[in-house]
Amino acid sequence: MDIGRLRTLREFADRGSVTAAAKALHCTPSAVSQQLRALQADVGLALTEPAGRGLRLTDAGRALVARADDVLAALDRAESELDTYRSAPRGRVRVAIFQSAGLMLLPGLLRRTAEFEGLEVIVRDVDMTPPEVPGLVADYDIVVAHRDEHAPSLGSERLETRHLLREPLDVALPAGHRLAKRRRIELAELADERWISVNAGFPVDDILQSLIIRTGVRPQVVQRINDFRITERLVAAGHGIALLPRYTMDTRRGSGLVCRPLAGIKAARHVEAVCRLGASSRPAVAKILVALADEVEALTGERDSSGGPARA
Repeated sequence: MDIGRLRTLREFADRGSVTAAAKALHCTPSAVSQQLRALQADVGLALTEPAGRGLRLTDAGRALVARADDVLAALDRAESELDTYRSAPRGRVRVAIFQSAGLMLLPGLLRRTAEFEGLEVIVRDVDMTPPEVPGLVADYDIVVAHRDEHAPSLGSERLETRHLLREPLDVALPAGHRLAKRRRIELAELADERWISVNAGFPVDDILQSLIIRTGVRPQVVQRINDFRITERLVAAGHGIALLPRYTMDTRRGSGLVCRPLAGIKAARHVEAVCRLGASSRPAVAKILVALADEVEALTGERDSSGGPARA
C-alpha cells in the first residue's frame, strides 16, 4: 500500500470530508478522491460509501485507518530518529587507515571521538597503495591514505578528499653512522649505502624512485619491508638506511636511530582522508574528519588551510 494514500485516508477520517482533507493536504478535492479510489483498488475493498452529498468510511475503511495510524506513527518515529543522525554525530563510522598513520593519529582520534555518546568508530589497518583507495571507499566511510608528494590528489569526480598533512620523509640512520652528526645530508653522500625500502608501488618507494630520476643517484635496495617498526629496528642494527616519515619515526633516546633531512630535496608524503562524494554531510563522518584534523594540528602545530573536502 502506498504511504501517501494511507495519509490521505487518515486525513479524510480525521476531517470528515473530502474538501476538508484536500485543504489540509494542500491539494484539490478531486486529487483526494482519486487517492481514495486508488487505495480501494490496492486493497480490493470499498473503504468509503456515499452518505448524503458526501462520503463516509465503511467498516473496512475504519479498520484500515486504525492500522494506518500505527504505520504512520512508526514512520514518524523513524523520521524523528533519522533527524538526530542528520544533526548529531551518531551511528557507526568505518575507517580504513594505513599502518603508520594509525600509529600517528589513531590513539588521539579515538580519545577525541569517545566524548560523543552514540558515535561508534570501527577502524581497520590496511596496507594500501594509491590505486587501491577507490575500492576501499566502497567498504569504508573514510579511508586515510597516503601518496607521493608529486602524485595527484586521490580525489575524483566520485570521491572527495580532505588533505590532512604533508609529512616529510627523513633519512633514518643508525646512531653511530658516519653522517649521524650532520644537520642535513646530501643524497650523493648516500650513493654507496644499503637501503631498506617498502614494496614497489607504495608511496615511500615512489619517492625513492623519484629521487633517482631527479638526482641520478640509484640507491642499492637490499630489503623491502612495509612495517616501519621493523625497518627502524633493522636500521638501528646497522643493516641499512631508510626513508621514514618524520612524525612516526621512533628517535627517542635509546632507540638507536637518528633522522636527518635531505639537503636540497623535498621528500614527503601527503596524507589524505578520502570518502564518497557527499559523505561528509553526514554529521558522524564530518565529526571524524574534524577530529583527524584536530589530531594533526596537535601533532604538528599546523592545520591544513585548504578547508573542507574537495575533489581533485
